[in-house]
Amino acid sequence: MPSACDSLIDDIEDMVSASDPTPLERQSARKLIIPRARKRSQKEVTEELQADSLIPGMQKVWMRTWGCSHNNSDGEYMAGQLAASGYRMTEDAGEADLWLLNSCTVKNPAEDHFRNSIKKAQEQQKKVVLAGCVPQAQPRMDYLHGLSIIGVQQIDRVVEVVDETVKGHSVRLLGQKKEKGRRLGGARLDLPKIRKNPLIEIISINTGCLNACTYCKTKHARGDLASYPVEELVERAQQSFQEGVCEIWLTSEDTGAYGRDIGTDLPTLLWRLVEEIPEGAMLRLGMTNPPYILEHLEEMAKILNHPRVYSFLHVPVQSASDSVLMDMKREYCADDFRRVVNFLKEQVPGITIATDIICGFPGETEEDFGQTLALVRQYCFPSLFINQFYPRPGTPAAKMEQVPANVKKQRTKELSALFHSYKPYDHKVGERQHVLVTEESFDSQYYVAHNKFYEQVLVPKRSEFKGKMIEVEVFEAGKHFLKGRPLDDGQLFTPSIATPLAKGQVSGLTQEQTTALANGVQALSSSSSSSLLIGSWSLDREGIKMLGLGLALLAAILAFVLEKIQ
Repeated sequence: MPSACDSLIDDIEDMVSASDPTPLERQSARKLIIPRARKRSQKEVTEELQADSLIPGMQKVWMRTWGCSHNNSDGEYMAGQLAASGYRMTEDAGEADLWLLNSCTVKNPAEDHFRNSIKKAQEQQKKVVLAGCVPQAQPRMDYLHGLSIIGVQQIDRVVEVVDETVKGHSVRLLGQKKEKGRRLGGARLDLPKIRKNPLIEIISINTGCLNACTYCKTKHARGDLASYPVEELVERAQQSFQEGVCEIWLTSEDTGAYGRDIGTDLPTLLWRLVEEIPEGAMLRLGMTNPPYILEHLEEMAKILNHPRVYSFLHVPVQSASDSVLMDMKREYCADDFRRVVNFLKEQVPGITIATDIICGFPGETEEDFGQTLALVRQYCFPSLFINQFYPRPGTPAAKMEQVPANVKKQRTKELSALFHSYKPYDHKVGERQHVLVTEESFDSQYYVAHNKFYEQVLVPKRSEFKGKMIEVEVFEAGKHFLKGRPLDDGQLFTPSIATPLAKGQVSGLTQEQTTALANGVQALSSSSSSSLLIGSWSLDREGIKMLGLGLALLAAILAFVLEKIQ
């Protein structure tokens, strides 16, 4: 009986007939066969790229800003451009892929915080981009070595710097912007921005100043005066009101010097802006040094009396000693400051004058400091910024003979005690005031409003008050605030002419760009420096990303085909 393994074929060679192709012929025929590419699943093609991808525009960015309102405005512009380009701004430093640190160089403590933040970022292996006055003034500092830096006049190129930093490169943009040999104020005012407070627009009217104060490091960063044209500033204000803003802050290193480099002046700008302010909305003027405001006192008094302008002015005196002011190169004397204050108090009833004082400037004697104490007793400034002198590297004051540290500390303490000895707002209790509600208190217990004199008034935290002009009765006064009780018969007035943007929403985008951004698509126009032009086609960051994925897929298919052929 045949076994299960028995076959009807006696030999394997019997399977090949004489008419069958030979092995050599089969090998030749195989070269003409083109294999069909296997279809890849849709899921594989459309898989979302991971967060650690080196493709820029997908990362989370955390930003920290120190310093003045000018610096805060720069921070808002940088955040807006990054968000419009696809980056995700986050308030959680731990989850961020990159830290953008926007620094202040006025005092040593601010720079110390900045330096410590850099160290912390490096310890956590975060990508870092540095901005603001510190790296602009001293880009060769050892602790800045190897890090990306964007200059104060280059903030319109923040996306480029962040893109390259994400890729692992170190980039530095520190140049000045010029047109026909004239230094410009800085980046354009119509750039996208994210307002820290959607109700408040901060507008930098100029950058730099005309002074050469011996203690100031900011001059090294911001340079000489460069003003924005009046019409550009007016257009920025108009756009802000169209986006629901109800309060505008004008800021710069010295607003009083505005326009001297372009043939205009501060009152001319302010009268133009006042024409654009909706009823109930308010304008706050930033810091001005005494020399330049002296020339415009009468016009400034008229403007500060306007119902849509806060009767508030910040005029730093720094010292009441003429000898100290001379060593500081402040270009005025103590009597000039008194003239400004006396005139405005007479012509603008109830005006708030804020000022700054430096304690322990090099060469300051007890007599000099006594004159400063006398000035504070004379005016009882409701808002007084007291600063112990810190020598900033590279400034003339750092080379002067220093007042002993213990003396500086004692004088700072003595001036602070004097400031806290008087109560500037007690006489306001019982008054009825109209206040504009724009912020939330630090303890989140109240809304913060301001009256005509820019005095802080705390009101109940009721959602219907935010962004409204309301009438209150003052029932309590503290050192730095008033508390107001809304009147039962008071009317809520809405100064905003449009619905304010949501917190974190990018300002300055068209409706199409806003929609694209909401859908996760980069919103900057194709004219952006991050776009690529190919013939008549314009590819933005998202287009380049998709083109790259397509080319990678095509290359994989071709490699597969070539492998099979060979």
